[in-house]
Amino acid sequence: MDGLDVRECERCEALCTSRSRIVNGTGPADADLLFVGEAPGAQEDETGDPFVGRSGDVLDETLRDAGLDRGDVRITNCVRCRPPENRDPTDEELANCRGYLETEIERVDPELVVTLGKVPAEHLLERSVAVTSEAGEVFDARIDGRPRRVLVCVHPAATLYDPSQGDTFETALRAAAEFADGESDQRRLGDF
Repeated sequence: MDGLDVRECERCEALCTSRSRIVNGTGPADADLLFVGEAPGAQEDETGDPFVGRSGDVLDETLRDAGLDRGDVRITNCVRCRPPENRDPTDEELANCRGYLETEIERVDPELVVTLGKVPAEHLLERSVAVTSEAGEVFDARIDGRPRRVLVCVHPAATLYDPSQGDTFETALRAAAEFADGESDQRRLGDF
């Protein structure tokens, strides 16, 4: 592992059985924004890229509307292997992959980490999160002992199943774009 890509991992028997490949993050290694989903789905497992298919299309379109291109941001997941039948990753699977995610966050050193959905928000903030009501808010967090800023966002798929989530998703991505563009002077927190 070079800090960004995991080449081999056998930590989770169920995930090793269900995956066809390890899905690493994509995007610049020095991106200002790092988007974190929960785990690859079937299409991601097939292509090897995170957030492709309908959810990826929603993410790409909303990024463009916020003045960003997918190539401007880094996109990864809490867990790099597809869980069987697209179930949520277990606590053990999240813990097994945590070091990979923390290393990627450290290497990229983003100005803002954007969680896409409940699982990554709770995993990185280490608390219960009401995603819809907290979407667009930036929180201070300690990730691998270092201070980080984390913006909570609904998952792009939520907009497909519940169109009323569209505005929430768009508002959160605009907040992320503004944070990266306009608040970079406030990007590093002191010890808290």
